[in-house]
Amino acid sequence: MHFSPEVRASISLEPWLQSPAGAYLLGWERAQLDRIVADIFGFHAVQLGLASLPTLAHNRMPHRWLLEQATPDATGAAAPTLWGDFTDLPFASGSLDLVVLPHALERAGDPHACLREVDRVLVAGGHVVITGFNALSLWGARQALARVGGDLYLPQRGEFISPRRVRDWLRLLSFEVTGGRYGCYRPAVHAQAWLDRWRFMDAAGDRWWPMLGAAYVLVATKRVRAMRLVGKAWAGKSRKAAVARPVAHGRRRL
Repeated sequence: MHFSPEVRASISLEPWLQSPAGAYLLGWERAQLDRIVADIFGFHAVQLGLASLPTLAHNRMPHRWLLEQATPDATGAAAPTLWGDFTDLPFASGSLDLVVLPHALERAGDPHACLREVDRVLVAGGHVVITGFNALSLWGARQALARVGGDLYLPQRGEFISPRRVRDWLRLLSFEVTGGRYGCYRPAVHAQAWLDRWRFMDAAGDRWWPMLGAAYVLVATKRVRAMRLVGKAWAGKSRKAAVARPVAHGRRRL
């Protein structure tokens, strides 16, 4: 069976998450997402991919779905699961209250188009939560060196999308970034024993170099577009503003 490059990347990420480094990443992201989505209310929520990280488990919306890009037998995702394209979401415009993208932008064929689709399907005041790898980190540096020669530390061969670029894309659409955090400061090692030995770097990183975490999470809210008065309401207001009012006259005129 043939898969597009972005779908192959999404499949290869799942086995990597079963490694010690992947479990470390999942643990941090799960803690952040559980806290964030618990305080977001509404009726309809969707997670785009990454079935091994159930981001909506602590959300209380009555309708929650997982949408995957791959085929059902390729992911082993649990129901209720939908199948579609991250750049052409199978939802009506303005129908969702929350969309969670766990590393979805890195696995989408066109990440900016994916965000445009998220903008389309969210209601005004809806939320989007995004996680991704940070290129300006020890993991990102190791990945960059591996592209020159050696084994890749992370499964994706594509470029990371920096949190700053994601923020810019969100602002160019109709979102206001309301929160964000970096995490996972331990070096890019494979063995669990070495990850445990560098545990102290998590607290040190949060305090001394917070922007150098290997992963990030961003939270944004879809802004409500300003309303414009048209027709009779606008004309009536204009006529009222044009009515002359008496003024006091002194000897000097300005």
